[in-house]
Amino acid sequence: MVSMKDIAEACGVSVASVSKALNNHTDIGEETRQLIRRTAKEMGYFPNSVARALKTNRSYNLGVLFTDEANSGLTHDYFASVLESFKETAEKNDYDITFVNRNRERRRKMTYLEHVRYRGFDGVVIACVDFEDPEVAQLVASDIPVVTIDHIFNNRIAVMSDNVKGMQSLLRYIYSCGHRRIAYIHGHPSSVTGSRLSSFYKTAEELGLKVPDEYVLEAGYRDTDGAAAATQQLLALPCPPTCILYPDDFACLGGMNMLREKGLRIPEDISIAGYDGLRIGRHMDPKLTTLKQDTQKLGGYAAEKLISLIEHPKTSVPEILVVEGEVYEGRSVGNIG
Repeated sequence: MVSMKDIAEACGVSVASVSKALNNHTDIGEETRQLIRRTAKEMGYFPNSVARALKTNRSYNLGVLFTDEANSGLTHDYFASVLESFKETAEKNDYDITFVNRNRERRRKMTYLEHVRYRGFDGVVIACVDFEDPEVAQLVASDIPVVTIDHIFNNRIAVMSDNVKGMQSLLRYIYSCGHRRIAYIHGHPSSVTGSRLSSFYKTAEELGLKVPDEYVLEAGYRDTDGAAAATQQLLALPCPPTCILYPDDFACLGGMNMLREKGLRIPEDISIAGYDGLRIGRHMDPKLTTLKQDTQKLGGYAAEKLISLIEHPKTSVPEILVVEGEVYEGRSVGNIG
């Protein structure tokens, strides 16, 4: 078994330097750090996680708290992409990730905070949960390092998609294609929904668009049945929209099915647009017009900030990182200008 002493001899440095390089200490030159880490990898060195935890008083394990309203778990394409980026960045820094849960099947149910302490997580990233849940608030208010995704707590670091600018860009693109009767089926109430809906109204006002109340409906994220029902409601209006925006790309599937059931072609008879930029949208026929969120940056930034908060608590300050997306034009919005 390769030891730190073996690595030190191979690199011509002290065992202390090897320890610092492998534990990401800052008081060692970057060139020396890279040499040591590269040599350790080539020699097949694997640190003993138990010994490292005892020495550093850290578990090198990050908790992930995620519960969406549809209970879709890792089939949730958007979050799965964010998590993959989070995981990649965590692993580059020698951290593992584990999901946080309430352990409902135990005789005594644990709260989120209790589970985090029980597992000894060094920190937690929170995404796509009910942020009004008292257990979530309890965890955020604790001394556990926490980073949130797409929700702002005053005393915590948050990584946010720019939902305001995203909706603005998407609506302006649809407007540029000649559409003036644009409906919006938004998700259930949340900070994300609030930002997108406010931006929708504000941008419509800037463009001089009139948005009748009956053009704005609600359906759950990833809720194909709800999206289909809302689509049917819009089609029944005396003056139906020429374009419908959906809560997300997945919900668009329900809308597309309803439109085709009514004998309508996309985009020849009616246009649609999603939000998120999931892979599934690029395989739809026609390819879905959507706002593509930068999941690579969202997950990567969240991991970087959480690890920095764990390793450098005295120099980390609450901040909000905003990540912009971009319009993916696809082919589901027709030009009627």
